[in-house]
Amino acid sequence: MKKKTVVVAMSGGVDSSVTAALLKEQGYDVIGMMMRLWSEPGSEAENRCCTVDAMNLARRMAAQLEIPFYAIDAKDVFRKTVVQYFFDGYRQGITPNPCLVCNMHIRWEFLLNRALALGADFMATGHYARLLTADGGRQTAVGSPRSSSFEAIRLQKALDENKDQSYVLHVLKQDQLKHALFPLGDYTKPQVRDLARKFDLPVAERSDSQDLCFLGNGTYAEFLERNAPEVNRPGPMLNSAGEEIGQHRGLAYYTIGQRRGLGIAAPEPLYVIQKDNNKNSLLIGPKESLGRKQLTAREANWISGSPPESPFRAQIKIRYKADFAWGLVTPQSNNGFQIEFDEQLRDITPGQAAVIYNEDICLGGGIIE
Repeated sequence: MKKKTVVVAMSGGVDSSVTAALLKEQGYDVIGMMMRLWSEPGSEAENRCCTVDAMNLARRMAAQLEIPFYAIDAKDVFRKTVVQYFFDGYRQGITPNPCLVCNMHIRWEFLLNRALALGADFMATGHYARLLTADGGRQTAVGSPRSSSFEAIRLQKALDENKDQSYVLHVLKQDQLKHALFPLGDYTKPQVRDLARKFDLPVAERSDSQDLCFLGNGTYAEFLERNAPEVNRPGPMLNSAGEEIGQHRGLAYYTIGQRRGLGIAAPEPLYVIQKDNNKNSLLIGPKESLGRKQLTAREANWISGSPPESPFRAQIKIRYKADFAWGLVTPQSNNGFQIEFDEQLRDITPGQAAVIYNEDICLGGGIIE
């Protein structure tokens, strides 16, 4: 039987390198592929996902594993899709999550299409997540990708909940998941580093990248000031009575729940409660004013391919690093949903994703309005 071909999205890091090594060890035809992403003009070498060092490391890993390696130019599509989404979000006064758009349109559309064009059966990444087939088995590269009539694949949290990345993968659809492999989902991060040592990979101790890749070595505020100066619109800070108690430097530089950097002297700590883009104002108040029990989300993606038909109880994450919160989810006809939480949550932030779980199965999610 002909071996199945798997393209591994490589980055020069430990996770993608171990992914490639595991699949090679399991007997698959493995191809390494890495994208060259957009960097700010004058800082072309500073995109953290594709620095010169990272590209050289990925090439070295591929050579060591004796697999082909391709560098794919994705600069223009990344700039037009991901970076533009980042700018547009802050112009609208929300806090966007460009990693979601990158997974949806760059990794699992642009790069997947390149992989399929090479004749690959699957694409694998170093994400920490798992996939379950309809019969409860693991999605593996054992058989051919399923036809359009296959039963829905389910997205499951990773074994290592501290590393679980199902939150950012909730944007994937069934026609993408049927070509997806996440070999690290059954491992903890320490186990992955042990595997890297076993395979004698020199990236075993390489640290993980935490921040947005295209920011380079600066902060998001500095990046916005250089590339979207129109967000620098000072405006009033208001209390609950509508009285002006200060001036903000621009809504883009504040997030819901923020306490530091407000520059307001008060007898009790004050927080950002709400941003009003129409009035260019910040509502400021005490901690007890932060709590909300409801949210509305748009642009919903349901992993199964269709929305639930009636309200249901579930656990929800409102940020990647947030704790799970119980609530009642009510699907809406406009490709959105509402959530009524059991308890008030402090940091419900427009622009972030509300991602819905049934125990360890990710059902889908949407963008908080």
